[in-house]
Amino acid sequence: MSPSQRRLPGNAFSTSQLPRQCASTADASHVSSQAAALHAQAARARQHEPHAWHQGERVWQETNCYVDLWIELLHGFGLDPRAAFGFTVTQDFEGDQFTFFKFPLEDLERLYGTQVQELAIYDSLEARVLAQTQRGHTVLVEVDGFYLPNTRATSYRREHPKTTVGIDFIDPDARRLGYFHNTGYHMLDGEDYDGVFRKLPQFAQQPDLLFPYVEFAKQARPALEGTALAEASAELLCAHLSRRPLTNPISEWRAAFPGHLDTLMARGEAFFHPYSFNLMRQLGANFEFLSKYLLWLSEQGFEIPATIPAAAQRIASESMVMQFRLVRAIARGRRDACDDCFDVLESAYEQTLPPLAALVS
Repeated sequence: MSPSQRRLPGNAFSTSQLPRQCASTADASHVSSQAAALHAQAARARQHEPHAWHQGERVWQETNCYVDLWIELLHGFGLDPRAAFGFTVTQDFEGDQFTFFKFPLEDLERLYGTQVQELAIYDSLEARVLAQTQRGHTVLVEVDGFYLPNTRATSYRREHPKTTVGIDFIDPDARRLGYFHNTGYHMLDGEDYDGVFRKLPQFAQQPDLLFPYVEFAKQARPALEGTALAEASAELLCAHLSRRPLTNPISEWRAAFPGHLDTLMARGEAFFHPYSFNLMRQLGANFEFLSKYLLWLSEQGFEIPATIPAAAQRIASESMVMQFRLVRAIARGRRDACDDCFDVLESAYEQTLPPLAALVS
């Protein structure tokens, strides 16, 4: 039975409105059996099919390592990551970049019962990862992309970018591990394993090398499902709308862009790649996810005019257009202020956030 159309809840939000689930005997049995299954799974690598959002038609096939990882990680837990994208309405222009959008950890816990904690690293990173994966947890580690074979087209054995992976399987004897990264699940072994865990000879010559920042994710309680998940997601969206930027962030970017363009023309393609990642890609990917999220909410029965997700998708598309225009301009040594791109982006933003916020005002 399809859900009846309903309005988004008001933007008043407090912890007293959080839905509470009574842990029945059946729930406790389910959690216990799930923990046992996860513990058994820790002894072998998982079989994983990427989430539908990472398989279908998208303007931005990859977004940032953290969001893409969490889509696959939640999907790997058997959960629906689509409910968690209400936070995308908060993205702002930060002067030299757009907000590097990430799932708020409190949203993950409320929707899915997934707790994320910092993992203290002592003695060795490898030993701490092993201890947590044996408990059925996934360990989120900042690693050197130089050792990740799934990045053969970009950084593998070429560059040393920092990136986050989610390790859920480790076999120290075989020097092999399984990890979530970007839009899928992958395996690595041998020298790559030693590189990730800093066991190669060159690391022994760096005794002052700091441990990376590490977190671990665990299923602390049953996830919300069905109507309860949709209602909680809508309440989180309303809370995030109260935190949205007070002014159009694309207008702020436009005002700063002439100075950015000076730097782009002076430094060329080498500077363009990190610039485009932190501006066009973060902006476009964020609003593409917002568009998909609003369509998902509509499928759950909430009254959201089709013009709003369509406007969000225009931001995604026009950001890609602007990226291609800029790279051509830099290659030809010709300035391009991209005024018509900014016109489209600014207008689309005004057709996305204000009308969306008006639904709950």
